[in-house]
Parts: sequence; structure tokens; C-alpha cells
Amino acid sequence: QVQLVESGGGLVQAGGSLRLSCAASGRTFSSYYMAWFRQAPGKEREFVAALSWSGTDTMYADSVKGRFITSRDNDKNMVYLQMNSLKPEDTAVYYCAADRYHYGSSSTHYDYWGQGTQVTVSS
Repeated sequence: QVQLVESGGGLVQAGGSLRLSCAASGRTFSSYYMAWFRQAPGKEREFVAALSWSGTDTMYADSVKGRFITSRDNDKNMVYLQMNSLKPEDTAVYYCAADRYHYGSSSTHYDYWGQGTQVTVSS
């Protein structure tokens, strides 16, 4: 099992940057696929980014490709989401997710979720 805690959200102006962090518990963190999702008010949860055990393989939603970068530090049990050139449409609660066996863009693939961190981008 793994427990996830996100941090780093906040209010930023359009064009600005934020870095989200996800702290994971558990000795087997390096065996988990990790992902980021987000949910805006009144909308369904959507995929943002995912990365493999080692972090060498990553995938991104088209809406964030070229602006967001996800990475992990297995020694520190941490996952990061660097968000650049933020837009008002990036406003959402961002969630970190983990799973031992599945990797991809579907939220149903992931068994473990954090509580979320709010990101608000003002125009």
C-alpha cells in the first residue's frame, strides 16, 4: 500500500509557474506507476501526466504537453509536476495517483489517490 499527500498548489497569474509535489509513504514506492489527474468544478476528473517506475517513460495529456513536466525521485519517495505557462483553464484540484500494475491515462487504472491540491490561475 501507499499513501499520497500533494502540496504546492496555490494562486498564480496566467503565464506563471507552479511546482506540485506528491509525497508517498511505503518502502515499495519505486515499484509504483504514478500519475497526475485534475478536476475542475463541474467537470470530470481528467488525466494530466503519468510516469513509469523509473521515471524514464512519461506521457502527457495534449492540453499540457510542452508546458508541464512530471518527474520522480525514488530515493525521496517524491513525485513532482512542474507546471509552466499556466492558463486559466488549468484551474483545478490536482491529484496524485499510484498503482502497482497499471500505467496509462485512465483514472480507473489507479488504486491509490491523494487528497488533492488546489491550483487557481487568474487571467
